[in-house]
Amino acid sequence: MLYWVSSLDFARDEKGGGIKSLFENDMSMIRFLALALISALFASACQSPPKERKVVFILLDGIPADVLEASNTPYLDEIADETGYTRAYVGGEKGGASESPTISAVGYNSLLTGTWANKHNVWGNSIKAPNYDYWSIFRIAKEHNPNLKTAIFSTWLDNRTKLIGEGLPETGNLKMDYAFDGFELDTVRFPHDAERQYILNIDEMVATETADYIASDAPDLSWVYLEYTDDMGHRYGDSPQMAKAVELADAQVGRIWKAVQQREAQYDEDWLIIITTDHGRTAVNGKGHGGQSDRERTTWIVTNYPKPLPSFYQNPGIVDIMPSIVNYMDLTMPKEIAEGIDGEAFIGR
Repeated sequence: MLYWVSSLDFARDEKGGGIKSLFENDMSMIRFLALALISALFASACQSPPKERKVVFILLDGIPADVLEASNTPYLDEIADETGYTRAYVGGEKGGASESPTISAVGYNSLLTGTWANKHNVWGNSIKAPNYDYWSIFRIAKEHNPNLKTAIFSTWLDNRTKLIGEGLPETGNLKMDYAFDGFELDTVRFPHDAERQYILNIDEMVATETADYIASDAPDLSWVYLEYTDDMGHRYGDSPQMAKAVELADAQVGRIWKAVQQREAQYDEDWLIIITTDHGRTAVNGKGHGGQSDRERTTWIVTNYPKPLPSFYQNPGIVDIMPSIVNYMDLTMPKEIAEGIDGEAFIGR
């Protein structure tokens, strides 16, 4: 339509007949353009409104890419289908200013903020002094639209209280709409044992609650954190116990995936699911992590997004997940926040 108006504006003859002359001399063209415009307006009016877009991202702790690829993971395979799996990396630029320890909380915050440790300032699991000037994806969502519903389902309370920084002045008093976490502190209900069975029990409960809450309430943006795989890695390293823990995690993801599918089938919603891990493991036995060896840095991403950008298959970083969620949800953010992000989206606007 804009092109049509522009063409009329400049279609003037030498005698100054202008638009009137065009109308008189070429009525067939005008009728054609008018019909085209009416058809376009009618088609636009008949289009359904865009579906609601919702996101759940899941962090399965401490699974190196080679272990995942060798494990039996039917649900992760189904989610990824043929296009939604890639190897990825954590740890920033090796030897550069952004080099970051391959440690759990460091990786979580790199996902949340789209930045490496030299910016978000989380260098270990003690989370001593996070730099909240680099906003989490939850603050971006809430600043964009306070009515967006957020949720966290986590085996570790610090994810909400320290990394997201719920209720702190430094995060703009950010408030999560729903939180299901902190059960690792309940030693009566979940007595601690050396085999870490209590963590598996908590993970099971967290996964079940996530699936139930998504099915019933469908928050716009959710984070799910499950820990047991990392515990088995620390205790047994590369082992049948670790492989079994990955299979259990896949089943837990499967419950959540079924809830997402249920929502999409019953409601006018499009769901993005992204699953990743926070670090790999040492090559010698798979028990440790934290350094910059290839195996500690090599991770993976699974997503149901059908057509990621080519960069998705070119060793993306964990920092690329946050801007991808921003694009999928069509969120806006202040210029200074956008410019501080290290990651590059593998989902276009």
